[in-house]
Amino acid sequence: MFYLLKCFIQMKTLLNKIDLNEALFGVSNLGFVPTMGSLHQGHISLIKNSKKQCKKTIVSIFVNPTQFNNKKDYTKYPKNKKKDLSILKKLKVDFVFLPNINDIYNFKRKIKIHKKDKILCAKYRKGHFEGVLNVMNRLLSIVKSKCVYMGEKDFQQYMLIKRILGKKYKINIVGCPTIRENNKIALSTRNKLLNKSYIKKASKIAIKLDKLKKLSKMNKFVDLSKYKVELENKFKIKIDYLEFRDEKKMKLDNFKSKYRLFIAYHINGVRLIDNF
Repeated sequence: MFYLLKCFIQMKTLLNKIDLNEALFGVSNLGFVPTMGSLHQGHISLIKNSKKQCKKTIVSIFVNPTQFNNKKDYTKYPKNKKKDLSILKKLKVDFVFLPNINDIYNFKRKIKIHKKDKILCAKYRKGHFEGVLNVMNRLLSIVKSKCVYMGEKDFQQYMLIKRILGKKYKINIVGCPTIRENNKIALSTRNKLLNKSYIKKASKIAIKLDKLKKLSKMNKFVDLSKYKVELENKFKIKIDYLEFRDEKKMKLDNFKSKYRLFIAYHINGVRLIDNF
């Protein structure tokens, strides 16, 4: 009888803070997956991890305008709420939170990042992470989950949220491995803005970078400036950064501990990020 009742429990769609507080009253061991919608297999992997490790899972969909330092980028960002809700329903997510502007921005205290953190994307996208952190700050203050699941494709974002907000709210910020297509491209909503020709180029770039990371493990001296010029000329792209940084403190060229190769580049007007 219990099993039959469980099968008929439907996903609850929460449209504001009042709905959320009512639905989550008494809920413990809650997993939270914050998204900007246009869901893909990367998001699905986060949701599945939450469902495995937590009793209940909530997914939020909110396209945050303050983290886009380019208005055109915000306008072009793919959105498909109907498809997203269908995916979440099939995954048997317990709650989906579609907050309104007032729930998110009616919050006076602002978070700013330190000068030492203005590296990688924070260096090239002014105000981006402040926008991310302030919205996440608001979401975490009202969702009150036990764990938050985030992809490691945007490793800098994951680390900032873990260090600043994970500590503040005493929440476990869980980093989940990057999900890739068979062609080695990291899954991203922005990939939908590229045609087949540019997807093919992005695939070749990802394969080259994966080889470069493996080469660095065999030979610690790798001239990244040389590879940067080579990639830009060969694939007609503009690279913002191509850097080795350690995973713990995000310091440059620290090969004494675990490290990653980080890149951000522009291809046909679309900015892609990745790390290996």
